[in-house]
Amino acid sequence: MRKKINIITGLFLALFLSAGSAHAYPWINDLRTLFTSNKSIIYTINIRSFGAVDKNGNDIIEPWLGDTPGTFLNAKDRLEDIVLSGANTIYLLPVTKVGKLKALGTSGSLYAMDSFNELNPQLDDKNDPKSVFAEAKSFIQEAHKKNLRVILDMPSCGSYDMSLEKPELFIKDKRGNAVIPADWTDVRLFKVYNDDGKLNRDLMDNYKKFADMALALGADGIRADVAAIKPYEFWKEFIDYVRKSDPQFMFLAEASTAWSNPVKEYITYTSVEDLLRAGFDGYYGDWANFKNNVTKAKDFYKTVDIDRELIKKFEGKKTTIASFATHDQLSPMLTGGEDYWNMILWLNVTLPLNSYFLDGYTTGDTYTYKYENQKAARTFTDDDQYFVHRGKMDIFNAARRPFGGNMRLEDRYITAIKFKYWAKNLVIEGKYVPLKTTNPNVFAYARTNESDAVIVIGNLDTKNEIATNVIIPKLKANSFVSPVVMLEPPTTKKGKLAVTLKPYEIQVFMVSKVQIK
Repeated sequence: MRKKINIITGLFLALFLSAGSAHAYPWINDLRTLFTSNKSIIYTINIRSFGAVDKNGNDIIEPWLGDTPGTFLNAKDRLEDIVLSGANTIYLLPVTKVGKLKALGTSGSLYAMDSFNELNPQLDDKNDPKSVFAEAKSFIQEAHKKNLRVILDMPSCGSYDMSLEKPELFIKDKRGNAVIPADWTDVRLFKVYNDDGKLNRDLMDNYKKFADMALALGADGIRADVAAIKPYEFWKEFIDYVRKSDPQFMFLAEASTAWSNPVKEYITYTSVEDLLRAGFDGYYGDWANFKNNVTKAKDFYKTVDIDRELIKKFEGKKTTIASFATHDQLSPMLTGGEDYWNMILWLNVTLPLNSYFLDGYTTGDTYTYKYENQKAARTFTDDDQYFVHRGKMDIFNAARRPFGGNMRLEDRYITAIKFKYWAKNLVIEGKYVPLKTTNPNVFAYARTNESDAVIVIGNLDTKNEIATNVIIPKLKANSFVSPVVMLEPPTTKKGKLAVTLKPYEIQVFMVSKVQIK
């Protein structure tokens, strides 16, 4: 994002943000209520790159050549950009100290946690006398002053360095070596249970140190990385511990009903339902592999229904996020281009879940870096290669600020978020109703208050234009249909809405005075 967003847009968004959740200062956390009501619009950032300045344009931050590293302090300068984007919640990728041994990348993976309660010194402004903790706290305080909630990411594993320093925290294999989980070669797996079958108190005590740090910083919630590799009883104790200090503290589990156990030999994989019973407020749903897993309308409906049926068991007090394009997924621009990007945008806005966007999404960043896998001049770790996951946000090196440069996309993004606030009585508070279509590749649904509705129609066919009818039984030929997103206008018939959609096109309409059940 850039400060090119105009003042009118900023005022518009500020009006709707304040109307729904006005705050006085000092801050009072309301994130759990906001999140479980599907009112969170989450913007994810990597502090290591968010405020960085890449002066020579080679995509890597080299302070010895005059570049400015990303820190908590220069991230404060960009908080207004997030406010103007319409987000109300910031999710920080891990900010804890990272390991240096057997590392991936020159700065170390953000998820190779080397301390439970020490912040990453790379995020410290070396020209400021304050500690990195004080700088982080001031960042969160400034976010709160701008009515932005803050979620901290809590890694699931420890660094190789930590496994040497605190072996009592880690599972050992038959040879006595700390276990590498799946293909996460730079981290080692924590030992949740001791040999007597009881929880490892050393591990629990250390996780509570993370919680104490999060509370002391003033954070509003935690996203638990790969939450399913720890059991119900671990999470129940941990979440109860935090909520004694802050009942509104929100917990989001990185978990999906479709995932399977990545380390079967060593742990029991915890179901999403058990994670929710333990106290998590939400989980990721199964949108992460949307392009490959959702190819027919029936796949789409099933994915929504699985989440809705699970949430129903908890009387609507749990929810999901729009996990279409997280830091673990390829850039939507590489996956399917602008049409795919646009479909994800409007599903974020209109599905019954919390909107989620990764820094760089709004301007179409492809997360391809000029330095990819080249040898580095200097390194913070024992790896002298710029290791990256091609097409994904760099979490291994000190990378430039995410920015795709496509300001047309940012304009579309702003329009969509404005619409979410404007039509919140339908797309946030309204009922979700799946609609039948006459083509198996086209999904459709309504968000309705039973007198008005937002109709969303999407073509999952990646190659073919499709003409189809959307069945809306009480629709009349003279019903008022107002286009929100479309290339060609629809034809209104009795009980049907006739549309033509290009590959990956999504259309959105407002329909007045029609009951949809």
